[in-house]
Amino acid sequence: MILGSSRTVGFHLAAKLLFASTALAALFAVAAPAQSTRRPRRESSANRKARIARTIADTYGHRYEVAGGGGYERYRSGQYLQQNNEITFWASTLYALNPRLGVLGEVRGGYGAAKIGNLLPSGNVLSFNPSISEYNFMAGPSYRLVAVEKFGLAAFAEGGVTLGKFAGDSKGLTAAQIGVWQGNYAAAFSAGLNFDYNLFPNVAFRITPTYLGSTFGGTIQNSKGLNLGVVYRFGRSR
Repeated sequence: MILGSSRTVGFHLAAKLLFASTALAALFAVAAPAQSTRRPRRESSANRKARIARTIADTYGHRYEVAGGGGYERYRSGQYLQQNNEITFWASTLYALNPRLGVLGEVRGGYGAAKIGNLLPSGNVLSFNPSISEYNFMAGPSYRLVAVEKFGLAAFAEGGVTLGKFAGDSKGLTAAQIGVWQGNYAAAFSAGLNFDYNLFPNVAFRITPTYLGSTFGGTIQNSKGLNLGVVYRFGRSR
């Protein structure tokens, strides 16, 4: 009799616990969707403006910047030759004097094949276009024209030297024989625009339409190109 009574008590206790847990689960099931569909609190205009101002100050308050990538360029490798296509690389550093003005240093390289044709100025015949390359070392000022939360635009101008290698792949023929520039150092200068799309305050994706002038052969080679790359900012202006 006692055993039967204890079983009855246990059964009722288990039933109550089952009922309570079921009711609690149902309550959570009803409350959860209601909580998930609750609209987030709308940001006030003043708070939004303050947040954007903090982001802009954080983005353009860095002292140093390093960047690099690749690109494309049109280059004339000889006085009477057509322009050829080149694949380029570039790497730069910037020291910010203030959020707008900085000193830029840059290294660039270009690789392609000279369009010399089969009949050379010397009368020789060449059945291939020799590989050429140039390496540019330049520095100059950079000035930021636009500095907003997601976008930045800076204009730059640089000067320096370029090293050209034009006849190293010409099967023993000289630069004069195939009509390309003499490989040596020459003055170089460049100007362009750095357009930055800010992924984070310290990281950006950069697009740079650029002009490069070099002075081989006592003339000016006017080259235009487009560079793409990534920017990393660090250090804080005091």
